[in-house]
Amino acid sequence: MYIEKINNPNDLKKLSAEECKELASEIRGLLLDRASKIGGHVGSNLGMVEATIALHYVFNSPVDKFVFDVSHQSYTHKILTGRKYGFLDSDRYSEISGYTNPDESEHDLFQVGHTATSISLASGLAKARDIRGTKENIIAVIGDGSMSGGEALEGLDFSASELKSNFIVLFNDNGMSIADNHGGIYKNFADLKVGKGSAADNMFKALGYEYIFVDDGNDVEKMISVFQKVKDTDHPVVIHMATTKGKGYEPAEHDKEAWHWRRPFDLETGELKSDFNGERYDRVMRDHLLEKMAEDPEVVTMIAAVPDSLNFTSEHRKKAGKQFVDVGIAEEHAVAMAAGLARNGCKPVFATMSTFFQRTYDQISQELCINNCPATLLVINASVYSVNDVTHIGIFDIPMMSNIPNLVYLAPTNKQEYLAMVDWSIDQKEHPVAIRAPRNGVFYADGEVDKDYSSLNKYKITKNGEKIAVLALGDFYQMGEELVASMAESFGISATLVNPRYITGVDSELLSEIEKNHDLVITLEDGVVDGGWGQKIASFYGTSDIKVMNYGLKKEFIDRYNLNEVMEKNHLCVDLIVEDIKNLRMF
Repeated sequence: MYIEKINNPNDLKKLSAEECKELASEIRGLLLDRASKIGGHVGSNLGMVEATIALHYVFNSPVDKFVFDVSHQSYTHKILTGRKYGFLDSDRYSEISGYTNPDESEHDLFQVGHTATSISLASGLAKARDIRGTKENIIAVIGDGSMSGGEALEGLDFSASELKSNFIVLFNDNGMSIADNHGGIYKNFADLKVGKGSAADNMFKALGYEYIFVDDGNDVEKMISVFQKVKDTDHPVVIHMATTKGKGYEPAEHDKEAWHWRRPFDLETGELKSDFNGERYDRVMRDHLLEKMAEDPEVVTMIAAVPDSLNFTSEHRKKAGKQFVDVGIAEEHAVAMAAGLARNGCKPVFATMSTFFQRTYDQISQELCINNCPATLLVINASVYSVNDVTHIGIFDIPMMSNIPNLVYLAPTNKQEYLAMVDWSIDQKEHPVAIRAPRNGVFYADGEVDKDYSSLNKYKITKNGEKIAVLALGDFYQMGEELVASMAESFGISATLVNPRYITGVDSELLSEIEKNHDLVITLEDGVVDGGWGQKIASFYGTSDIKVMNYGLKKEFIDRYNLNEVMEKNHLCVDLIVEDIKNLRMF
């Protein structure tokens, strides 16, 4: 096998072009074997094998610098830069991340997990090179729908007109985003592909780039030839290459959307090894929104290139028709558009991941909340129980969103409460509302839940007690139930349990009542403590004699973490909280 001879990019340069083709086949086999066992980004990586081999064959990494957009197209790059062990040895799979990572290799410049970033990052590298007077090539790799992102367009606009030096953009055009591409820009790209690089309009040329079209980016010899032509260029160049997403694996080529990212699967058939068909909140909310849209033509469901966040398959999208909007990889646009929809009489519901809402702070604050537009934001995967790689963790939303004026941020604790909050938010006209989708399993309410949340910041006592009050927010409410039961056993205390529901405000009346017959208040929140909800409670009691203990997560970036270890480290375990209470020597 040729892969056995490749320990760094210099080894690759010893192969012939024909041998590189064999190497591509071997790498494709490694990618599929690893993904079949642990899951991962399949289609995007399969389509980038030949182009990545050609990059390393022609250029001199790490002197020449590659920046992979999103970096979920970087698996072949990792194999060629000394990390093939993470694909050959199943015991070492976990040693490499699914994205570029400077801690792993000098060939990686950044940890990147969000889209549309590579051109701007690379422009900074190029400007620094020009200031320092060095001569390395700078290559930004972008694709999988990222060209629709505002940052990508900003980077393109700046780099061609301002750098006037070596700057290479490799645009991997596989005709797809995560799902279908959206936006007029992709119609132009399609015209360019049909015309083999010729069309009435060419955005890249208009911006000032030299433009090179490659009709088969999965031809390693062709890509080597193109890269040799642009190496050491003295001006900005865009290489627009057409590739096949999922190249070389029939199931992935046939269903590109399903194979963008895949859970473990049978390599022979492509069938998932396990497909959880039980009740899940993404499917619950998808079906609920489909019903709402069928009943009310003014309800509009919006996503930003990730329909899987609500499990909206192509069939469901077709069913929703014009009431379903995919804005592409443009979360900022989605929030501002939601404000416009709301202002003109519609009832928009925009759903995306907590990690991606971080990109929309300005639009939430400015367009949505200053104007008090009654749109609904569904914050998905906002939990320590969710995605655990550092670029996608969802634990920072509470400090970010709960401190924006006019925004009502709700934290449901069960299915019925979640649906009731969404119904209320869609129908009310007074507030922009965000709702934190539960992530710790589907729980059911014990009895009826409130339907009206217009009396803001009114917490709900679910168990009356004394001495100790547990305020358990959202996903951590079930932990609060366990804690109250454990304190009864450990201290003989019948503690009070509160479902706060509102993240954005303090129920002063209820907290004042608690102060009368309680000595200790415990807050539990599924997010970072610093700047979070629990500290608002602690601040309320700042001048009183009541003691407050805030439990949540430490403010830090955590990568590919073990959930149990993180929970234990932050004392987010009932037995450890009980031990902390014992150490107070109050009871």
